[in-house]
Amino acid sequence: MSEHAPPVLAFSDVRCVRGGRMLFDGLSFSLPAGAAGLVAGPNGVGKSSLIRIAAGLLRADAGTVRHPLTRALMAEAHALDPARRLVDALAFWASLDAAPARARERAEHALAAVALSTIAEVPVRLLSTGQRRRAALARVVASGATLWLLDEPANGLDVASVGVLERLIARHRADGGIALVATHMPLDLPDAQTIVLPC
Repeated sequence: MSEHAPPVLAFSDVRCVRGGRMLFDGLSFSLPAGAAGLVAGPNGVGKSSLIRIAAGLLRADAGTVRHPLTRALMAEAHALDPARRLVDALAFWASLDAAPARARERAEHALAAVALSTIAEVPVRLLSTGQRRRAALARVVASGATLWLLDEPANGLDVASVGVLERLIARHRADGGIALVATHMPLDLPDAQTIVLPC
């Protein structure tokens, strides 16, 4: 893909087999800049596997996947060092994802975006479940990645925090980013392409 080509996430005839069981086959979709994909289906049909394939963490058994150069994943594990202060844990990841010189600035901006600035100096291990989920979202925001891969991002969030999540996704898309969201909970993602996995 050309360095200056518009970003796109595209699956073409993708097959996924896990534990000897085919989860999906012949899956094709394309998400250009500013688009969102909503992966639907009950638990166990392969939503998380689809997200992991898009992240490059799992190899497709057939087909091809084209994705932007920068990707950020929000999954069940928040991946933040429990011993570090929250802002430092986020800055560590931000320094790996993009320009290290602005890592702390991006971490602080991300904490403000998810309404966690007041606990920036608190060790990660002391965060509540909801705070950990918002911190995981902040890690995605701080990454500066073009493609957001969100696996059940609303789990553990209260109504107000779900609203924050929806607004952040909308802002990311307005800036030309792409979001692929796997969820069994309702989320307001205007004009999202629904990707239905068979039961």
